[in-house]
Amino acid sequence: MVNVAKDPRVMDLIQRALAEDIGSGDVTSLSVVPETSQGRAVILSRGRYVVAGVDVAAAVFAAVDPSLKCQVLISDGSPVNADEVMMTIEGPIRGILTGERTALNFMQRMTGIASRTREFVEAVKPHGTKILDTRKTTPTLRVLEKYAVTCGGGTNHRMGLYDMVLIKDNHRRLWQGAGISNLQGAVAAARAKFPGVAVEVEVESEAELCDALRASPEWIMLDNMEPARMRECVAICAKRCKLEASGGVTLSSVAAIAATGVDAISVGGLTHSAPAADLSLELG
Repeated sequence: MVNVAKDPRVMDLIQRALAEDIGSGDVTSLSVVPETSQGRAVILSRGRYVVAGVDVAAAVFAAVDPSLKCQVLISDGSPVNADEVMMTIEGPIRGILTGERTALNFMQRMTGIASRTREFVEAVKPHGTKILDTRKTTPTLRVLEKYAVTCGGGTNHRMGLYDMVLIKDNHRRLWQGAGISNLQGAVAAARAKFPGVAVEVEVESEAELCDALRASPEWIMLDNMEPARMRECVAICAKRCKLEASGGVTLSSVAAIAATGVDAISVGGLTHSAPAADLSLELG
């Protein structure tokens, strides 16, 4: 895995998170922990997860006190068992305690996303279907949350509004309001305006699928369709473009969707509903 903590956007997030938490100073540690106290701490997993965010946690401690030494024992993307040590931190106790909550907040959120993603990836593995994330991320944390999806074996869809055209229902209504109702024309307009940018079209029926296919978009999204209808769309498409299934996908339904033959399934819940992992920092 790449070291996401080296991304300037992540370093900025770390600095802002520490400023939010520390403010004018860690008054508890400054009050009761001697300045000269040195020690060692470990970050433990309290459950079985897929790890994400250890490099970010290490960067948090380095930002608090550069003299702190972190050793990553379980790297991002790897499984971890309950009561297993993921990282050690050695150096001034004040620095360890000051960075503790911010480091854990990042790791717990990211590990939770990676673990939830891995569940979906394993569920569709027999079909070779990709699991995609969405833009349903925590504002300002997208770079970390989408990285966590990749740690769990998922695939990043578009990062934002700038790197892919995705013509959805509201766009189609406005396009129709302009006096041209066909999806083929909408795709052509997008290609003319932004040549070289991939285009995806959301469709809700077989008729709309056929209309979109005439424009040869890179992707077509089958929105909120039952598996039987998805299977029909896969046959109609005949691999002329990639098909993405979307809408209300759950862990209990994802395997049946994958069995229809779609290329990918997008799951907003990877990022907007993943429970945080139970991790803790212990001195000693």
